[in-house]
Amino acid sequence: MSTLPSAAKYGLQAIAYLAFVAFVGYFSTSPPYEPLPPGDAVVKLSLRHSGQRKEPCRERTPEELAKLAPNMRAASVCPRERANVVVDVTMNGQPLFAVVAPPTGLSKDGASTVYRRIAVPAGEHRFTARLADTKDGKFSHTAERTVTLKPGRVLVIDFDAQSGGFVFAGG
Repeated sequence: MSTLPSAAKYGLQAIAYLAFVAFVGYFSTSPPYEPLPPGDAVVKLSLRHSGQRKEPCRERTPEELAKLAPNMRAASVCPRERANVVVDVTMNGQPLFAVVAPPTGLSKDGASTVYRRIAVPAGEHRFTARLADTKDGKFSHTAERTVTLKPGRVLVIDFDAQSGGFVFAGG
């Protein structure tokens, strides 16, 4: 049994609730949250791309086909493994991102995925983006853009092979 009268219990409970509400209310507005320092912008590199096959498809010889079970006699052999995707982004000639993305999947035959973000000073910047998706690692896709980044804004650099290469959006 409690020794306090019920009015005192309710009074203490009200004080505890008010203290909790004050605590939550204060920390819901203070300290103020700033996602970026003043005068900065964000550059995001976000892409999903499949590298080229490491080995080309080849035709089996009649002797090779004869050695196989009838249900395994596919004329072409296409290894599934894909090359790493290498992405290099510079800003004003200085390295910003350098990523080697391996292919996904158990057989290493899926797309490579890249996501990076960095805060940079706002203003006009020259970006160079390069992508290599072959076994030899040579850069086969290149784009250069001059972008004016506004404070607090986000520039997204993506790669879309169907639209011709790198896409710079936002800023």
